Amino acid sequence: MTSFAPEAPLALLMAPEAKSELPDLGAVLHACVADGAGVGFVLPFSQEAAEAFWASRLVGIESGERFLLVARLEGRIVGTVMLELAAQDNGRHRAEVAKLLVHPDARRKGLAKQLLTALDGLAISLDRTLLVLDTVTGDVAEGLYPKCGYTRVGTIPAYASSPHGDLDATTVFYKQL
Repeated sequence: MTSFAPEAPLALLMAPEAKSELPDLGAVLHACVADGAGVGFVLPFSQEAAEAFWASRLVGIESGERFLLVARLEGRIVGTVMLELAAQDNGRHRAEVAKLLVHPDARRKGLAKQLLTALDGLAISLDRTLLVLDTVTGDVAEGLYPKCGYTRVGTIPAYASSPHGDLDATTVFYKQL
């Protein structure tokens, strides 16, 4: 277990707390997908499906394979990011960044950057020095990652379906800490 502790408005959720926060976590994911975020889901996408996604992540959080950082405003979760540790023996120095989400009503407040900065600290506390991620090519997030120290590797065409069913390219990034 890590002794990492982010500064408010961020928090590191353990599995029991994440379980109790499934409605708020689901609301963030649901709103982001409804707003067009290409984060693995297609429309129609229900609040129940969003909560089920987060519930499916609880085992990994409990086992220490996955860590969930959240951002809160006025007591409500409005942002998320996960650190998913590589389990392979030859990859114990790396982790994947997943589900960087900020509720559309809470954007333009610097929360995504705060979440990524805190994620760096969390990764370092876990001896993870290489972070990898992918994002929809052309999405707003694609411009955020270089500002946060990530290096663009390249683009994979027609990688995944958008929420509306179109095939989108993905851009792959890495960051050495």
